[in-house]
Amino acid sequence: MTNVGQRLATIRGGGVASRHNARTIAALTTNPGCARRAVLDCAGVDKQRLAAYVDYPARFGQSPFAITRGNAFEAQVKANGCAELLRLLRERLDLEIPEVSYDDLESVAGRESQDVRYARSRALLTRAAAQADGAGTLFDHPLLRLEVAGQQAYLEPDLIAFQHDGQFHVVEIKSFAVIDGQADSGKVAGAAIQAAVYVLAMRELLGEAGFDPEIVSHDVVLVCPRDFSNQPMAVRVDVRKQLAVLRRQLSRMTRIDALLADLPATLSFDFAPDDNGVPTRSPASLVAALEAVEARYSPECLASCELAYFCRHEARGCTAALGKSAREEMGGIERVETALAIARNQLAPADDQKEAAELLRAAARLRAELMSGVAG
Repeated sequence: MTNVGQRLATIRGGGVASRHNARTIAALTTNPGCARRAVLDCAGVDKQRLAAYVDYPARFGQSPFAITRGNAFEAQVKANGCAELLRLLRERLDLEIPEVSYDDLESVAGRESQDVRYARSRALLTRAAAQADGAGTLFDHPLLRLEVAGQQAYLEPDLIAFQHDGQFHVVEIKSFAVIDGQADSGKVAGAAIQAAVYVLAMRELLGEAGFDPEIVSHDVVLVCPRDFSNQPMAVRVDVRKQLAVLRRQLSRMTRIDALLADLPATLSFDFAPDDNGVPTRSPASLVAALEAVEARYSPECLASCELAYFCRHEARGCTAALGKSAREEMGGIERVETALAIARNQLAPADDQKEAAELLRAAARLRAELMSGVAG
């Protein structure tokens, strides 16, 4: 194990490592400046359990019913060697696929280690890329890899890589419904970002093997239930925009070894239970550990980060808690009370606050005019 690996294992402690997935990477790249999330994710700390233990539980996530429904729909689409999926690809996407092969890569000869699964996925996908048709069509649960903050993260996609006529497509199966041709835009956007993570990881894999990464299409296939039935339907989704954002945000992330260099050597989030099932650390000591790692909270975190409610409480009174646009407009003004005092001409701005002060005072004047009009 490398020094970085040993340090991350110490930070995680005795808990079972939580693996990265497309959702965590997508969430991380929406806020690449958050060192707290980067360290916890790279160490594999279970943020959901940690947030609950320090009394700030996450308020999102799928219900057990939704998870069961999603698993059942995925099983339906993949049943009998993906017969239903192939029907969709043939009939709805106008693809002629006379013969297909199906490889399930969830385990390799009963072995489920990441290294073995990744090696097998890499071998089959590169062979298919080299030989085009006839060397593999459907690859279920291929294990992919992506560099995140200088560390290789394994992705266990709940998807199928589909290869036809020398080009690969990522197939994403989701259980949210498409009703009268319309789906929840937020859920579609989330699925597109996750699929883009898989596209990027597949392009990295094939690019490292010497193939043109562009043979992985930017058009992903999204499969969802139609209306209120379980009848699946498929649509193409162009994820070029999401790919560009992912690349830019991943490149902006600070390497994990640089982040660790600034943290206390004794930092740990270990709260594994003892023999009696009681956590070995108090919530207060874990809060102190969290405070040792800088966070970059924004309201958008509430939809994607398990620790968002803790960070929001911590950021109370800070202008950063008002959102990215407010933080950028009020550069140099850290506290809300300072911004209010400047807006009310009760405090003279410093030199680096003068531009923000003009905006704040203009906003205060507009508000006063509006309120006087309402009162009149």
